[in-house]
Amino acid sequence: MNYEQATQFAQTWGLVILAACFIVAVAYALWPSNREKFKRAARAPLENEDDHGGQ
Repeated sequence: MNYEQATQFAQTWGLVILAACFIVAVAYALWPSNREKFKRAARAPLENEDDHGGQ
C-alpha cells in the first residue's frame, strides 16, 4: 500500500465514519424518549438556583 492508496482509504472511511456519527447524534437528539430530558436541560439556565439546593 503506497501513500496515495493510504490517503484514499483514510479519506473514504473517515467520511463514512463521520457520516455515521452524525446520523447517530441526530437520531439520539430526535429520539422521542429523550424529549423530556432535553426540555429540562433547555429550561435549566432559567431556573432559580434555590430550586435545586443552591446557595
